[in-house]
Amino acid sequence: MHLSENEGIEDKVFVVTGGLGFVGSALCLELLRRGARRVTAFDIKSQTPWSDKLRLNPAFHCIQGDLGSKQDVDNALQGADCVFHLASFGMSGKEMLQYGRVDQVNINGTCHVLDACLDHGIRRLVYVSTYNVVYGGKEIVNGNETLPYFPMDGHVDPYGRSKAFAEQLVLKSNGRPLRNKDNSGKCLYTCAVRPAAIYGPGEERHLPRIMTLAKWGLLPFRIGDASVKTDWVYVDNLVLALLLASMGLLDDIPGRGHPVAAGQPYFISDGNPVNSFEFLSPLLNSLDYEIPKRSLSVTHGLLLGNFFWGLYSIMYPWLNQKWLPQPLMLPAEVYKVRPG
Repeated sequence: MHLSENEGIEDKVFVVTGGLGFVGSALCLELLRRGARRVTAFDIKSQTPWSDKLRLNPAFHCIQGDLGSKQDVDNALQGADCVFHLASFGMSGKEMLQYGRVDQVNINGTCHVLDACLDHGIRRLVYVSTYNVVYGGKEIVNGNETLPYFPMDGHVDPYGRSKAFAEQLVLKSNGRPLRNKDNSGKCLYTCAVRPAAIYGPGEERHLPRIMTLAKWGLLPFRIGDASVKTDWVYVDNLVLALLLASMGLLDDIPGRGHPVAAGQPYFISDGNPVNSFEFLSPLLNSLDYEIPKRSLSVTHGLLLGNFFWGLYSIMYPWLNQKWLPQPLMLPAEVYKVRPG
């Protein structure tokens, strides 16, 4: 990855919420590689597949805490020059049904991050959002950042609704005066990055779930029209986009004036939409897993998704238990492969 000379990274202090996750750890490593003075991962977990590698660098620190706790967030963000807010909850699987926790992390947690930025004089905040803030099942072709937010009461899952709410909070906070008396007259600059489906070495949310279903022979059909395409983004491309977004919030570049990214949302993808099963076929072939040949209509897919939604709603008290497997599919996941 190569950026310009004035990256706003060298000798700066960064906090990455969700910094021990798949994308967060890749971002932390790149910030360290580019000369950050200190990079702190704020995460609810203390150990992940990537944490050992990060801890080899003396400039890396980890603070374990919960976004739902205002005190935890306040402690973690002290002293930061820039914050990357990646942590979220309820993106897929049985997490989707935990409405209270989804709002606590995605909405309340974002409010806590905003408050801490303003209180501690932090000038830059990059929020990692999702394209679901504008998507609700209708096909979008060549859409751009002028698309309106999808109606709040129209979202089919709490994740998309909560992320849309949080993104608007972040963008409307752009330009708010800092409360820290040492930064009198200065303000907070914010922007939002909306990644497509993320893939890359070590991804553990989407592809492992699909591969497990294929291994068990539980991937017997495709859903929806084969012409429906989805955007994907490779993890390194997303990390580069996040770094560029943070650069776009710098206000001390000679001749530029107002930060170019301030108050802006950005869709991020590899720029090559592809049908999801076409994307997965090489991986399934390499593992000698059977590629689904039969198709299931969206109508029947929604019926199946609603069945699992109802079943897992009944099992709500056990959703946090590891012995409860992920549902085969849920309605929100079907909507993402339906034709327009």
